[in-house]
Amino acid sequence: MRILVGVKRVVDYAVKVRVGKSGVELKNVKMSLNPFCEIAVEEAVRLKESKHATEVIACSIGPKKCADTLKTAMAMGCDRSIHIITDMRTDYMGLQPLSVAKILQNVVMKEKADLVLVGKQSIDSDCGQTGPMLAGLLGVPQITFASKIVPTGDGLGLDVERETDAGTETINISSLPAVISCDLRLNVPRYPKLKSIIAAKKKKIEKIVAEDMGIDLEPMNEVVEVYEPSAREAGVLVNNVDELLDKLRNEASAIP
Repeated sequence: MRILVGVKRVVDYAVKVRVGKSGVELKNVKMSLNPFCEIAVEEAVRLKESKHATEVIACSIGPKKCADTLKTAMAMGCDRSIHIITDMRTDYMGLQPLSVAKILQNVVMKEKADLVLVGKQSIDSDCGQTGPMLAGLLGVPQITFASKIVPTGDGLGLDVERETDAGTETINISSLPAVISCDLRLNVPRYPKLKSIIAAKKKKIEKIVAEDMGIDLEPMNEVVEVYEPSAREAGVLVNNVDELLDKLRNEASAIP
C-alpha cells in the first residue's frame, strides 16, 4: 500500500493572529504543520510501521518555506515529499479547496497512491472540503472525521471508525484506493527525535510549479472582507439569585 498524505503550512495554533485589510497578517508570524495534517502523517507512519504500507509520501502546496513543513513530516517518518510551489495564499484568500483537490488529484494519479490521508480541516480556513472534493474527483470511496483506522483483508480494505454528531460509526472500505480525513481522536502525533530530524534533511523533496500543472487555480469565491470579532463586553457581578434572574429576564431576554 502506498500512502499519500496532504500536509499544510498554517499559522501556528498558539499565535494570536493580526487582521489587516487583506486578511490575516502572515509576515513575521510563526508557521507550523497544521495539527490535523500532523495526525494524518502520524497515522500513515503507523500503518507503515505495522507493515500495512510500503511507502508514505507527504505533499504540500505553498511557497518555498513549505519545505520546512515537509521536513517535519519526513522527520516523523514519511519517506519522501512532493512540494507544489505557488505564491498564492493558501488560507482561502487565494488557493481554495477545489483547486487544492485538483492538484492533489494530479499527484495521486501520478504516484498511483492506494490511500490518501488528509486532516479533516486546516485551522486557517476551517473549510473541511478538500478531502471530500478529492474523493469526488478521483471517483473513490471517502470517509471523513476518522477516529480509528484498522486494515482488513490482508491490507486490501479498511474498517474506519468516524465521529458523528450522535457518537461514532464504523464503515468498511472493501477495496482501495480511498480518501480518509483524520480527526483529533485518531492518535497523538510523535515528537521527532534528533536523529530523525537530521535524517529528514537528506530525504528527497520533489518540486513542481503549480502553474505548470495545467490546472485552473483561480478562486471560485471572492472574500469581500475580513475583520476581527467585536470585543466581548465585561461581565457583571450580581449580589443574589433574584438579581441574576431579573437581569436574565429583563436585560438579556434570555428567559421568559
